Amino acid sequence: MFAIIETGGKQYRVNVGDELDIERVEAEVGSTVELKALLTGEDDKIAVGKDVEGKTVKATVVRQYKSKKIVVFKYKAKKNVRKKQGHRQFYTRVKITEI
Repeated sequence: MFAIIETGGKQYRVNVGDELDIERVEAEVGSTVELKALLTGEDDKIAVGKDVEGKTVKATVVRQYKSKKIVVFKYKAKKNVRKKQGHRQFYTRVKITEI
C-alpha cells in the first residue's frame, strides 16, 4: 500500500516503513504526527478526492536538523554590487508507520 502525502507545500509518495526528510514540523523527537493524504493505492485500487477525504498518514519523528549551508551570492556587473548570504533550511526526518 502506498500514499501521496502533502506537507510543506510539497507532495511525496510514501510506503509504510519509509523514512523521508520533510520541511520542519513542530514536534518532539519520538512523537507521532499526522500528514494529509491526497491519494492512496493498493494493488489496482486507487482512491482519490472524496474517497480519501479525512484520511491521514501517521509518521514518527526520527530527527530534527538543519541542512548543509548554501551560499546565496548576488552580483551586478560593472556596478560594484556584491551581496553574500548563507542559508540553512530546517528539516524533520520522519518514518511512516501507518497509512
